[in-house]
Amino acid sequence: MSATTTHRLEGLEPDNLLAFLALLGLLRALDVVGWRPRAHWTGMPLRPVLTLRSAATAAQVAEKAAEGCATLASDHNFDGEKDLTFDAARARSLLEEANKPEAGARMALFGSLFSDAALKDDGRILAAPLCAMFGQGHQHFLTRLTDVPRGVLPKTMAKRRPLPDLNAPSYLIAALFEPWVRTDETDGFRWDPAEDRRYAMRFKNPSGDAGRTVHGANRLASLGIAALPGAAVERRRGIRFLTLGAEPGPDGSMAMNWPIWSCAASLAAIQALLGHPQLVSGDVTGMRHLGVVERRRARRIANGKFMNFTRAEVV
Repeated sequence: MSATTTHRLEGLEPDNLLAFLALLGLLRALDVVGWRPRAHWTGMPLRPVLTLRSAATAAQVAEKAAEGCATLASDHNFDGEKDLTFDAARARSLLEEANKPEAGARMALFGSLFSDAALKDDGRILAAPLCAMFGQGHQHFLTRLTDVPRGVLPKTMAKRRPLPDLNAPSYLIAALFEPWVRTDETDGFRWDPAEDRRYAMRFKNPSGDAGRTVHGANRLASLGIAALPGAAVERRRGIRFLTLGAEPGPDGSMAMNWPIWSCAASLAAIQALLGHPQLVSGDVTGMRHLGVVERRRARRIANGKFMNFTRAEVV
């Protein structure tokens, strides 16, 4: 493939939360290695286009992104915690440690996950809206948020010979430049609507099916979450922990919103769009002068003891 300054990311669909988070993670990964990328949405079907300052092939983009992923993954250390279920004192301790100069960008990550000021009645923290697992079915959110960006092999793959290298750029190529096939036996975060496996119209109980996902997308998305800072905010139902793009419902439900924009934008500019008050509470026609053409909303839903995110609707 020839070198070019623009790359259409065929794998990232606009109505998939995992894909949008993967786009944020890609921009973070390329930013940290000094590439200063930009992105916008265009075409039919709608897909993001990555814009670079200098020409590069898709393979070179994946190699640099893998390098950036390795750098950012060092921030994913939660001191042995498996889930976002600890109390305010523990939250404060983790935040204080992350706020030290030697902690790098860890504060951005922790600030997207919890606050010591947003608590449940029992004194435990309120988790970020993107957290869809709390140990159900032995699925631990912080464990996966530690292992996936670092390329730690899950048990199903740890005995293979030769051992797969989950940090290989080929996984990122499959996630970014090709339609998703979902053949990887690696862990996900329940951000992909395909992870919502229902009983209806199935020949057998799907709960025992081996999960399949797109590892490169999950690796990038696990890094993209830090681009969505959060804060404790007051709502009618009390204090909530909300991140950029989060929309709480009056019944306690939660949804994630993101814009579709038509002009090449940096990660900082995209974060500004995500923080625009009209993205969640108003009509995005008021954001047209910023290049926003529509917004997408994915709802967080419960399926038995598991939570998932739906395909995003145009709002």
